[in-house]
Amino acid sequence: MIISIASGKGGTGKTTIAVNLALTLTNAQLLDCDVEEPNAHLFIKPDIIAENKATILVPEIDQDKCTYCGKCREVCAYNAIAVCPQTDKTKGSVLVFPNLCHSCGACLLLCPNQAIREIEREIGSIQIGNKNNLDFISGTLNIGEAMSPPLIRKVKQHINKNKTVIIDAPPGTSCPVITAVKDSDYCVLVTEPTPFGLNDLILAVEVVRKLNIPFGVVINRADLGNDQVDHYCQKENIPILMKIPFSQQIAAAYSKGIPIIQFLPEYQQKFEMLWNQILYQIQREPLCQ
Repeated sequence: MIISIASGKGGTGKTTIAVNLALTLTNAQLLDCDVEEPNAHLFIKPDIIAENKATILVPEIDQDKCTYCGKCREVCAYNAIAVCPQTDKTKGSVLVFPNLCHSCGACLLLCPNQAIREIEREIGSIQIGNKNNLDFISGTLNIGEAMSPPLIRKVKQHINKNKTVIIDAPPGTSCPVITAVKDSDYCVLVTEPTPFGLNDLILAVEVVRKLNIPFGVVINRADLGNDQVDHYCQKENIPILMKIPFSQQIAAAYSKGIPIIQFLPEYQQKFEMLWNQILYQIQREPLCQ
């Protein structure tokens, strides 16, 4: 079973929910797919047993074979290739922009002169570790990389279907989030009771509904702000799975990298109840879809 934890905006407590839920379960695996700024390891403190380079394939042009026909440029949907045709006075050239390449392979397949081959380009790294009975996988995108979805997909290749998988997704509602939550059995949307929290929750709800993933909401710092998130969830028939009040103790534990269930043991039962709520929502007809 794959459970993704997402949020329409940053700072809502998404990683807090992912980490504490993963630590509550037995035979679980936590994937930190927030590869642009991974931080789950600060709370899990795993023993890293391997760190592997993550690469993607990008085209390289054999200028001796290339006739500058422009076919590669035409088939590239991402404008990652520019062709300067040969003239009577100048030799042609082909420019490849690796940061724009999505590694689709179309240029390689359709080049009429077989003047293209693919080479590996490093985009980041993947850390593999464990903590007690919890398996931990995290990705770290190299500084300056324009796209995180390729690395997120590589992190998800480590999913162990024999375990309960918790995915800590990136914040927002763009391509990285969709890549992270895709194929989840259930998605937990973490929000806060503020106008910004509600606005971005609405956007996140639209995304998971488009993906046809059943979902519910966790409201963090629930006693601050207003009750508009509650009204929205009631109107849209979205289950509220859990409410976490604003707490100086929780904030202090977070600042020290201590999971809530370790700092405040009474929250162990609360996260067990959250897990039972998720199971209940999965087993019944998902009214929130």
